[in-house]
Amino acid sequence: MKAVIYCRVSTEKDEQASSIERQREELISLAASSNIEVIDIIEEKQSGYEIERPGIFRMLDIFTAHEADCLLIQDETRLGRGNTKIALFHHLQKLEVKVYTLSQHGEFQLSESDGMVLQIVGIVEEYQRKIHNMKIKRGMRRAIEAGYDPSKNLSNQQAAPGRERIDFPIQEVIRLRNNKLTFQEISSVLRGMGFNVSKATVHRRYQEYLSLESEDASG
Repeated sequence: MKAVIYCRVSTEKDEQASSIERQREELISLAASSNIEVIDIIEEKQSGYEIERPGIFRMLDIFTAHEADCLLIQDETRLGRGNTKIALFHHLQKLEVKVYTLSQHGEFQLSESDGMVLQIVGIVEEYQRKIHNMKIKRGMRRAIEAGYDPSKNLSNQQAAPGRERIDFPIQEVIRLRNNKLTFQEISSVLRGMGFNVSKATVHRRYQEYLSLESEDASG
């Protein structure tokens, strides 16, 4: 297996510096004893409650590109705390990344409560996708009834015949857009979540959403 080592402390204090060094050394030893190849070592000094960390984005990019298939951490709190921890473990599960910790001496096992939360998150995401798809179908149906011809949609003429429409959470795009992220930044976040989408695709789908919302409001 190929692994990413992730080490984190929350402050710049001297004792924290020694802690991050200890994490790195112990995780390198774990990889060596488990015959795991380490392709990258990421170290950060940021709060575990903060999800927008450069190291986290770098880590997710590696896993999205399938350059590694497991993550080595000291314990679950090094990856994140609170809702951030749950969100990151959810993304790693979707990417089918195995997580190994020193604290559990092997592959990480979620607590029963955290496991239940992730199950609920998965169910909610599935229903969000269904609701979103229903809204798109409803909007398209109304547009066709009003005389719209989808074969004349210029935005899709450059697409190769038979290309499948990429599914990704439009609500996440809207949330990030409301937080003033650019479409390039949003596409990077989505790729970190396991959705291989371009900036152009994100922008086009966002404009489609705005168009459908405008039609619903006027109807």
